[in-house]
Amino acid sequence: MQELLAGAEVGSTATPRGTAMNSPETHRHHLIPRRDFLATGCSAAGLLVLGSLSGCRGAREPRFRSYPFTLGVGSGDPHPDGVVLWTRLAPEPRSGGGMEPEPFRVRWEIATDEGFGGIVRDGESTARPELAHSVHVEVEGLEPDREYWYRFVAGGEVSPVGRTKTAPALGSSPNLLSLALVYGQNYEHGYYTAYRHVADEGPDLMIHVGDYIYEHRFRENLVVPERAYDGPESVTLEEYRDRYAFYKTDPDLQAAHAAAPWVVTSDDHEVANNYADAIPQYDQSPEQFLLRRAAAYQAFYEHLPLRRSSMPIGPDMLLYRRMQFGDLAELFVLDTRQYRTDQPCGDGQKPRCEEAYEPEATMMGPEQERWLMGGMRASGARWNVLANQVLIAQLSRVIEGERTFSMDKWDGYVAARSRLLDFFATERPSNPVVLSGDIHSNWVADLKTDFDDPSSATVATEFVGTSISSGGDGRDGGEFIQAMREEQPHIKFYNGQRGYLRCAATPERWTTDFRVVPYVSRPGAPVETRATFVVEDGHPGAQPV
Repeated sequence: MQELLAGAEVGSTATPRGTAMNSPETHRHHLIPRRDFLATGCSAAGLLVLGSLSGCRGAREPRFRSYPFTLGVGSGDPHPDGVVLWTRLAPEPRSGGGMEPEPFRVRWEIATDEGFGGIVRDGESTARPELAHSVHVEVEGLEPDREYWYRFVAGGEVSPVGRTKTAPALGSSPNLLSLALVYGQNYEHGYYTAYRHVADEGPDLMIHVGDYIYEHRFRENLVVPERAYDGPESVTLEEYRDRYAFYKTDPDLQAAHAAAPWVVTSDDHEVANNYADAIPQYDQSPEQFLLRRAAAYQAFYEHLPLRRSSMPIGPDMLLYRRMQFGDLAELFVLDTRQYRTDQPCGDGQKPRCEEAYEPEATMMGPEQERWLMGGMRASGARWNVLANQVLIAQLSRVIEGERTFSMDKWDGYVAARSRLLDFFATERPSNPVVLSGDIHSNWVADLKTDFDDPSSATVATEFVGTSISSGGDGRDGGEFIQAMREEQPHIKFYNGQRGYLRCAATPERWTTDFRVVPYVSRPGAPVETRATFVVEDGHPGAQPV
């Protein structure tokens, strides 16, 4: 049944849910018991519940009226011996996909050369209607730390070719890991030119920390009217599927997916703005919201190269996980939405209330917090990297004479942040580096045990990537940002343009280049490095180059 639960390679020997290599044990905790969620009619809405995928219908060879690989290809979650390969059959991508509601056969091939003269693995998978005819193949038996090329074949049609790369062998000592950090790709706010540039650079790994789509429409805030989405706000599974398909028709996004393996996690807009566990931002019953979240998680899985261990069941989806890259780096992928307590003080930007200091308040949930600290405590890697959704560093703003904080960031969860930073200070895991997103701008921050005391210990370094397009062309922030930096010396850098982070880890140092484009309101922008910062091995804190 395992291969049926993911449309995966027939005969796959991948490990069962929750026990995949470097994955945490599955845990499912929510305000609504599963039996009550199912009673709301989840299966009738077309959402996945345990055992709901068909296991008896035989797949047949498809026949297409038009090209089926309109959403491109992708790979992800690399291990030393394999990766996930992804595609979706969608000859009519913006109107439900255009496929008949039955399973179809899809062949896949992986080779050591782009011309496929040396095919080393191939097989057959099933594109199932329950998963929008997406395909997730967990390829095994590959060599570590090696480039491969892959493609799919169905109904006589051949997909675009993708490049991927396996992780270094466990116990090996790589000299270099190159990666790019991306997030925040609002289709209506601008062109994805930054993705074309990062695709040309071909990193070992792409890390996406959220806001892959934006669930609502931008009728009054369209930066690029010709990229307007004409569908409704996404609430149902069909609406989320159509929105992902709309985004994924972008050629620059497809190029980035085909250029390197991706590691993805979700923030809020994949579901709804500023949600917290089963609590929506706006008035909606928990039952209604969990139905919406189940639809959003399923569409997220269907359109990204995730392993079976991340396949959602109803409103639950396992996204936090870790990956090793020899003894050079260990990557901890966080989920700070699904398990957090509600934002304190009524959310928003405001002075802290007593609720912001409550020890029970959490960003990750108790189990994920223990998993993270236990994993970092046991890590033997030189660099311990956190892929994190929202800013950890303190960032206050003085508004009408009052010091205010964003309640949706770690600033709203003071005790939870203190637990993490105190862990860095006392347990001293090797070189913690945090890669964050969310705020549509670049920042560099020293993470301190006491942000209000500049002389307190620096225990980690945070690099915040700017968005790919969200927010339009961007702005410099002027005197307002300069005043914030002067009042908070742990903040080392700000930039308001669009772009991505280009990072390189070696045994001696971590280097982050802030790659920016001058505009996204029209295509064809050049790219440049706005700034470069390094972290030396054994010395937390970023230094400009």
